[in-house]
Amino acid sequence: MRAVRTNATRFRLSALPGVLLACLAWLCAISGLMAGNALAADEPRPPLAIQFSLDRPIDAAAAPFVLASAGGLFSAEGLAVTINIAGRSQDAFARVAAGTSDFAVVDINALMRLRDKDRQGGPSIKAVFVLFNKAPYSIIARKSRGVLALTDIEGKTLGVSEGDLSARLWPAVANLNSIKLKNVKQSSISAAVREPMLSAGQVDAVTGFSFLSAINLRDRGVPADDLAVLKFADYGCEAYGFAVIVNPTLAAAKPEAVKAFVRAVIGGVNLTIKDPANAAAEVANRMDGGSKDLELERLRSILRDNILTSEVKRNGIGSIDPARFERSIDQVGEDFKFQKRPQASDIFDDQFLPPLNGRLIN
Repeated sequence: MRAVRTNATRFRLSALPGVLLACLAWLCAISGLMAGNALAADEPRPPLAIQFSLDRPIDAAAAPFVLASAGGLFSAEGLAVTINIAGRSQDAFARVAAGTSDFAVVDINALMRLRDKDRQGGPSIKAVFVLFNKAPYSIIARKSRGVLALTDIEGKTLGVSEGDLSARLWPAVANLNSIKLKNVKQSSISAAVREPMLSAGQVDAVTGFSFLSAINLRDRGVPADDLAVLKFADYGCEAYGFAVIVNPTLAAAKPEAVKAFVRAVIGGVNLTIKDPANAAAEVANRMDGGSKDLELERLRSILRDNILTSEVKRNGIGSIDPARFERSIDQVGEDFKFQKRPQASDIFDDQFLPPLNGRLIN
């Protein structure tokens, strides 16, 4: 019996090195697999391709997006952003609705109207970031034609171009300031001749964006002291302006990508504020025959009047004040009859914004 135990012991001891070798080989294989997986996890992932539409030809208003691209802010967020140009807010909206663009910048008041018309039953397109805290809607007039204040417009000829967004809010602003629209002669003109006709004195005033028409007129040689830029925001207009909209399918499937896009745009705003001259140069370089000096003047007007408002300085960039936004919806409704009046939450979604400390602007 003792010999049997000894032989069994010898058998187990003699078999042990082979077992150890097999175990070691198995452990090495597992370790190698784990190491390979770790290396794969450490490898940089390819950036997410994003199509982004501007709703008009590029100018200083696009500076935050241009700098987010040129400054590597999009790529730092893992996004490969291609900027394309749509003809107007309707076209940019259509691209996002179709999914050919993931994001677009549009006028948020145009978005309200487009959303009301677009009742296809699918996920609704919403704005996720407001760039212009105040809309640039204005009447630009010649003082030499007797228009120094908004109330002077009665008895004058106002040139209005088809599709002009300022003209859509003009009835509400006129009503707020007790101006009788029947006493204002409205002349329909092409956007291409808006500034030339005012320059030539064929009309007394025109509707338009403060950072476009007013600066274009000065560039045409109209003296600055002869221009009255009557900004609707100074006369009771509550409207916000340009905002970023997102394809709802992307927002649902990749919310982190939407947050990353918004963070990069906020970074672009900060770069624009820090160095407007560089921002204007970057924009002018992407324009056909762009002027750095003209775009710098335009950009300074945008920063002062539309982006760096008291509300933004207090509450940070990108969001809305719900009560103010509700009032702006009512003002839009004076000219546009909604099939169903939207609520603020139907148009704007704040879930993709960073916390306040990530939106404060110095």
